[in-house]
Amino acid sequence: MLILALYPNLLNVSLDEKTVALNSDVLVLSVKPKHYPKLIETIKECVKSNVIIVDIAAGVTIRDVKHYFGKDLKVIKAMPNTPALVLQAMSAISFDDLVSEEDKTCITSIFNSFGKCEVVDETMMDAITSVSGSSPAYVFMFIEAMADEAVAQGLPRKQAYTFAAQAVLGSAQMVLETGMHPGALKDMVCSPGGTTIDAVCELERTGFRASVESAMRVCNEKSKKMTEGK
Repeated sequence: MLILALYPNLLNVSLDEKTVALNSDVLVLSVKPKHYPKLIETIKECVKSNVIIVDIAAGVTIRDVKHYFGKDLKVIKAMPNTPALVLQAMSAISFDDLVSEEDKTCITSIFNSFGKCEVVDETMMDAITSVSGSSPAYVFMFIEAMADEAVAQGLPRKQAYTFAAQAVLGSAQMVLETGMHPGALKDMVCSPGGTTIDAVCELERTGFRASVESAMRVCNEKSKKMTEGK
């Protein structure tokens, strides 16, 4: 069980929950949802009165955290994703009513330090889970599938991963930097009678778009069940 204590200019890591809680101005709780009640029971008498609690767990709401602590603390719900490991996370954050503008600036700067973050209403967190929290897995599968077929066509495995991954990275960057609709960017690649439009038609025929949408709905529904099933 690992808890991080964040200070203005310092990051300390500790395995001792009470020590961390006693010394934290911003306390990030990033453990499995089932561990939240026990963890908070252990530290709830140690946290500062003005501490900011950052809740990173699917299905654990701001209201849940306040209930577990048994007092009205400043709580922020956050949903980052694994590309944080390479400083390219996409994070969603939601604030409760006790969080000041200064607190918001502090937390936003923390999450922007390892990627991008957007402030959303907490009711949108299930949608965030499906579109960014879980989606790196979908993208990794897409890259793996493209690389496998490239290998089948004779490209060495290492190069296949490089070509597939860089194509995904560059395409995503075009969406973010140009501000163009993804459909318009797709059309720019699809020359009349060319190779790409045939590939796109085959993806549509075999249900590529519908498969992605269905997977996201399943993810969203599971996230809601985790929240409602407590």
